[in-house]
Amino acid sequence: MSKQKNWRSVLIPPESTILETIQVIDQGAMRIALVVDAHRRLLGVVTDGNIRRGLLNRVGLQEPVSKIMNPQPITAQVTEAREQVLSRMNAREIEHIPVLDGQGVVVGLEMLQALTKPVSKSNWVVLMAGGLGSRLGALTQDCPKPLLRVGAKPILEVILESFIEYGFRRFYLSVNYKKQMIKEYFGDGSIWGAEIRYLEEKERLGTAGSLSLLPELPEEPFFVMNGDLLTRINFQHILDFHTEHQAQATLCVRRLEQTIPFGVVEMAQHRLIGIEEKPTHHYFVNAGIYVLEPALLPMIQAGHYLDMPDFFRQAIRAGHATAAFPFLDYWMDIGQLGDYDRAKQEYTQMFQQVQ
Repeated sequence: MSKQKNWRSVLIPPESTILETIQVIDQGAMRIALVVDAHRRLLGVVTDGNIRRGLLNRVGLQEPVSKIMNPQPITAQVTEAREQVLSRMNAREIEHIPVLDGQGVVVGLEMLQALTKPVSKSNWVVLMAGGLGSRLGALTQDCPKPLLRVGAKPILEVILESFIEYGFRRFYLSVNYKKQMIKEYFGDGSIWGAEIRYLEEKERLGTAGSLSLLPELPEEPFFVMNGDLLTRINFQHILDFHTEHQAQATLCVRRLEQTIPFGVVEMAQHRLIGIEEKPTHHYFVNAGIYVLEPALLPMIQAGHYLDMPDFFRQAIRAGHATAAFPFLDYWMDIGQLGDYDRAKQEYTQMFQQVQ
């Protein structure tokens, strides 16, 4: 069997915190961490699913990873043939499988993505690429924000290739500001082995309003994503989550922490009740990635401005099943100059191909 060369980078001890584990998973770019003892014997594994369940169960980020790990993962022996391992991964619907020797010591990590090519999917992906990018100042005077480069590629190309990595091939780009530049760069998508069509806004319609320009209703759940995001999220996991929960609309949410750098005072009228020093609050924020069912599209009025948060509020009021997909994968919303500078610095680490 083949072994991933950098699998050692995702080995962690059981006393590692959940936050430290998230950082290891992000930096390792393999979407898994292997919990091992001092002799490198496998104790458990941690994936984004384990972390997501921990978040929903309000397990703190400073708790040991042993609280959320899977202590009985599916494994393979180093002597097994590739076909045996691939068959087991497909049968169990898992993406990673630790490879052990006869003493239970980790000697490698097989990844389904490295063993098989992604199955081509017919689900549509709508990427919002029409914004002005005015908060980036002079950078977007002559170039639309989706064409600003991180590494050697425009932001929008990184997004496109991230979806293609999971087998998505059918794209709509919603364009407005400097749309001709975007159309000239991406063309019909054939360079990427994809199909790209365009939704041309004559006026700004918002992240939901531009969906009224779709020439026909899709036949399957489809993605909508802002065209100024960099993320290592697993798009297949989102689609599976959406289907499993029988949602009509799924919104991806990113957990953020905010520490107040002061002692927060609790009072009852004029009496002091207590003081909490530098408390940390946790929030789930809209990550700008959505999966929608075609049946919801008639809710959008043609020619009317509608942002996606308002669209979700309408769906909730109408009684449609909505879901939130929490994740902790790498995510960067390039809204301001500082975000763009940071994205350029982090691109190589977060998007380089796993060797």
